[in-house]
Amino acid sequence: MKRIIIHWSAGGYYPTDFEKEHYHFLVDKDGKIHTGKFRPEDNEFCKPGRYAAHTGGGNTGSIGVAFCAMAGFKNSAQTGNFPILKKQFECAMEFCARLVNKYGLEINPQTIMTHYEFGLKNPRTTSAGKIDIIYLPPYPWLSRDDIGSFIRSKIKWYKIKGV
Repeated sequence: MKRIIIHWSAGGYYPTDFEKEHYHFLVDKDGKIHTGKFRPEDNEFCKPGRYAAHTGGGNTGSIGVAFCAMAGFKNSAQTGNFPILKKQFECAMEFCARLVNKYGLEINPQTIMTHYEFGLKNPRTTSAGKIDIIYLPPYPWLSRDDIGSFIRSKIKWYKIKGV
């Protein structure tokens, strides 16, 4: 595997069967990690109907991790009824640190990114214009362009902590 792409599901606080088909791992409001239908290794060579299709134009070699949250999001003032929670966020970052260790990934903008960042770097894909993740409710002072760096810093912190 070459990278982790982090998403929000744009759904409620618990994963649906549909969401489990598209992400390898989903983090619910309590911080519990749910496993999707497909293993990360299924995305090494994406075969129709046999991989987690989480990032248009970027699924091959990518692990999809999603927060179960953000249904109804419009902007930072209207986050809907399911904003990402601090416990959920922290558990996801700790889990991503474990994935980094398991797959021997470095932590940098090419290996750990949000779906939003992938879309910016790949404007000719269907991921262009994606808004996950442009706002983190537990950390409202972060700008959309600082969230990826914040996520990478958190994952580094958990890795150094020794998860």
